[in-house]
This record gives sequence, C-alpha cells and structure tokens, in this order.
Amino acid sequence: MTTTATEHLLTAEGITVRFGGLTALDGVGLRVRPDGVTGLIGPNGAGKTTLFNVLSGILRPSAGTLTWKGGPPPGRRPHHLARAGIARTFQGLHLFPLMTVLDNVVAGADRLARGGPLSLVTGLGRHHRDERELRARALAALERFGVADTAHRLPGTLPYGVQKQVALARACVCDPELLLLDEPAGGLSGGQVDELAAQIRSLARDTAVVLVEHHMDLVMRVCDHIVVLDFGRVISAGTPDEVRADPAVTRAYLGTAGEGDAR
Repeated sequence: MTTTATEHLLTAEGITVRFGGLTALDGVGLRVRPDGVTGLIGPNGAGKTTLFNVLSGILRPSAGTLTWKGGPPPGRRPHHLARAGIARTFQGLHLFPLMTVLDNVVAGADRLARGGPLSLVTGLGRHHRDERELRARALAALERFGVADTAHRLPGTLPYGVQKQVALARACVCDPELLLLDEPAGGLSGGQVDELAAQIRSLARDTAVVLVEHHMDLVMRVCDHIVVLDFGRVISAGTPDEVRADPAVTRAYLGTAGEGDAR
C-alpha cells in the first residue's frame, strides 16, 4: 500500500553527506513507518553508518531534510532525539564499565525523571522518588530481556552476548517510538541470533525499528522493508523478497563472497 508522508514516523529526503572531496551519501531517501522493521544494508563503504549517524543526530548532512512525525526533527543533538522518543544501540555497546548493569540501564531512562536533570545532580526535589521509579523501570527492562540476575554486576564481567542484551535493555527502557539498532547480531552465536530475531519482532509491535546489519539471514527474517545502499546511493528498496530478487543487489552485495560488513 502506498503511504503518504504523514503516515511516516521518520522521513529522510535527499540526504547528502560530504567529507572534504568524498561524497559518503548522495541524495539518499528513507521512510520509516510507525510500525515494523526497516533494514538498511549494503557492502563495505556503502554509507550505512553515515546515514545511521544522520538519523540519530550525531552527524549533520551537507544537504537534504529530515522529518519527524511530519514536522522538523526535535533537534540536531542526540539528547534532543532521545527526549523525543528516539533511541539507539551501538555496535561497540558503549556501556559504562565502572557502573553496574542496573545503573547503566537507569542512565538510559534519565529523560523520564520528572524533577529534571538539576534534581538528579543536586539530590533535591523529586530526586529520591525519581531514583526509585527509574531503578524499578530499569529492573523491569532487564527482566524483559532475561538478564535481571546481572543487575548488580559490572558489564565487563559478563559474556559479550549478555552485554548486548544489557545495551538493548538500556535503549528500550524508555519505550522509544523509534529504535535504531546498529549491528545487534555482531558477535552472537546462532542461537543468540534466533533469540534476537524474536526480540526484534516483538519490539516492532509497539516501536518502529531501523536495523543496520550484515547478518543477512536476520535481516531477511525480521524486516518488513529493506533499503540497499551502494557507494552512498540507494540501489534498491522493497520487501525482503523484492530485494533478494533484485539483480543490482545480487551484484553489489548479496552475491559477494565474505560478507563482512564494515562501513
């Protein structure tokens, strides 16, 4: 079904990013519906991470526009997007090594503190009530992802797959409207990838998901719509079956040997 712009949660139009004389993205467009999973794939150097960083507010495009809920984006800094209901994970996890798992997830929920940042810093006002509520929410998020038993441990003492679940819990603790997943399957075993696929489909019932991933089996299983980049341009877009059958995709990505996907 053809959708109108107002039916999209996030829209990117004509996104161009240049680094000196290098054009990393050239007129890229992307539309994210309020439900389902949108995959972003492509070979090495295709521009996936660059686009992902534009969507998450880390990078400003040289040209093009972003639209959030039919209007201007909530801001150009990552914390602006977080307050608006946009969350992301990182390929490198970015967990705080000297904070417990529970405190890491609490950090992802700070935008929900009713007393505001000043209260959290000074300990005044609603600080103690906010702290209790955020810790309860964080523990519930850890339970949702099956890692509540690690709440009082340091991330570095946990297996990598468990750390991935902690990072996912931190991203989801605020019930974001849009979740940006940066290679969540990296470093996981086959069974863990299967579990991740089920989690992503479950999340997509209430949250729009944009997935950057090189694990093609996962992409084809969980995505409703896929956008394929090559040399900074969109070469194909459609359902998994449509993308899989596109000769341009086969030539550029799916048909290559050794699909390790750097940016």
